[in-house]
Amino acid sequence: MENKRKRINELIEVLGEAARAYYQESREIMSNLEYDRLYDELEALEKETGIIMASSPTQNVGYEVLSELPKEVHPSAMLSLDKTKEVAVLADWLKDKEGILSWKIDGLTVVLTYRGGKLFKAVTRGNGEIGEVVTANARTFKNIPLEIPFKGELVLRGEACIRYSDFEKINDSIEDTDSKYKNPRNLCSGSVRQLNSEVTARRNVNFFAFTLVSAEDLEFDLRREQFAWMRSQGFEVVEHKVVDSVSVAEAVDWFAHHVEENDVPSDGLVLILDDIRYGISLGTTSKFPRDAIAFKWRDEIKETTLKEIEWSASRTGLINPVAIFEPVELEGTTVSRASVHNISIVRELGLGIGDTVRVYKANMIIPQIAENMTRSGNLKIPEACPVCGQQTMIRKDNDVEVLFCVNPDCPAKQIKSLTHFVGRNAMNIDGLSEATLEKFVSMGFVKEPADLFRLERVRSEITEMEGFGEKSFENLLAAAEAAAHTTPARLLYSLGIPNIGAANAKVIAKAYKNKWNDIQNATEEQLTQIEGIGDIMAAGYVEYFRSAVNQKKVADLLAQLTLDESFEEAEAAAYAGKTFVITGSLDHYENRDALKAEIEAGGGKVSGSVSKKTDYLINNDIESGSSKNKKAKELGIPIITEEMFIEMFK
Repeated sequence: MENKRKRINELIEVLGEAARAYYQESREIMSNLEYDRLYDELEALEKETGIIMASSPTQNVGYEVLSELPKEVHPSAMLSLDKTKEVAVLADWLKDKEGILSWKIDGLTVVLTYRGGKLFKAVTRGNGEIGEVVTANARTFKNIPLEIPFKGELVLRGEACIRYSDFEKINDSIEDTDSKYKNPRNLCSGSVRQLNSEVTARRNVNFFAFTLVSAEDLEFDLRREQFAWMRSQGFEVVEHKVVDSVSVAEAVDWFAHHVEENDVPSDGLVLILDDIRYGISLGTTSKFPRDAIAFKWRDEIKETTLKEIEWSASRTGLINPVAIFEPVELEGTTVSRASVHNISIVRELGLGIGDTVRVYKANMIIPQIAENMTRSGNLKIPEACPVCGQQTMIRKDNDVEVLFCVNPDCPAKQIKSLTHFVGRNAMNIDGLSEATLEKFVSMGFVKEPADLFRLERVRSEITEMEGFGEKSFENLLAAAEAAAHTTPARLLYSLGIPNIGAANAKVIAKAYKNKWNDIQNATEEQLTQIEGIGDIMAAGYVEYFRSAVNQKKVADLLAQLTLDESFEEAEAAAYAGKTFVITGSLDHYENRDALKAEIEAGGGKVSGSVSKKTDYLINNDIESGSSKNKKAKELGIPIITEEMFIEMFK
């Protein structure tokens, strides 16, 4: 049964890749005959096992739009878990019993009910007593079975989450830094609780079962048996290990060493007693069940002194507070600054210059202020923009206070926009740093993007500037001339249209076969027919090109550029069926995105983490002790350099 379940998942993945290549990328990675053969094999296995996954090509899931999510009271309150940061506490807690140690997945808890072998209902945890019914959305989860072999009533709990690799792809498609999602958990929560299930489907939500609540007429003695049974029904279960008071420390250490490369977001571990009846006999406190406990990674926290708040203006007008403090060592690196995100957090922490603050790295990665020990609250919110000096305004966005510059002509907006325009994935004009652009804008040399291709007019003025001689100016002219020969996708991305990232720009350009006139005049209705382009993105796109100011900006640019509007349907897939992971610096490609784009154009996949499905890890430092190298060696996955990659696949 286990082998058949695995084969079902393999077939779904292979057929899904073939369908995406054919319908979205106009290329074939297998013949129709081969596709039909594999489809028939999948259909036969589904009938034999009774397992039908939501992502199966045999399913045509209809989307549903609701005005609001219905509420439902849980039969019994879903309690949270008691917590510890001490491994010794886990060992003492187990005593002479065995337990199951697993990831504490950082997502949204969902309760699933099956009746007659079919998904009947899905309800979020909510506040523990009342949840929201999200059945239509759950039917679109990437790895959830819509039908299972078991025909009795089944209730189980699990965590819905969005993998880091999918989260990064979604954020990469959003060009506007301020519009990017903060973390996978927030994105998952919003995705699962969508009123339109089509939106949920686009987010690649995964579901990992962790508790079998009830299975009609079935009883199990051990949790490990429940995990095995749930897996036999087609569910992915949370990764776990059986431990006792002696082995639990070693198991925690294993999870700690794997947390960095784990593609599933986690904020700790969960330990639950393996003996089900014994665990139930312990009962609960008013807040926690007694048969399980959560383990949180112990954050390294250091005290330091807040020196200043740097107010950083963005091209959207948002002004972000950044805390600057006396440098401290955290998790092996020196840290001296941390984002405070918004005005609400500034006020909640009671920040003031000279305060003693405690700082840490959230999930051992992102510097944060844990608490303010002195809470002077003497920090003044600037009434003038730190860049243009014009008035600022505090706005409320979903009950969160944020600071904005209201000046539409603020140089910060212009400089940030130009910095994006010249970036590597945009027009790629080498030699134009943000500092250089700031000088050019302040001197009046550059007022719009097209001016970057007309710098010859101010040759004498620039060559007289400190740090700029004839040679550096000639290099800049050469870089601008090279960049002027560009593609519609690069131009589209460089314009900084809200929510149109590099990936989306390529998709749109491809949909219109690189014809700029069609790209610029696309309608909302046309755009929403393109895979990955939603209503909000389409509306912002059309609004951008309707603007007379933007039309002039684009027209001025087009007069300076040579657009390569040639278009060829994708040829044979050089990397078809291969999954790569890229890490470290590159020599032959301008950046990782360029190498990734080439691999994907050739039919391959690029993942953010090494797993059993990885075919090659590309790393120019083959002998490095990085976590990705270690993982690849553990799994026997070849580590190759760029040179080896080029030699193998060219």
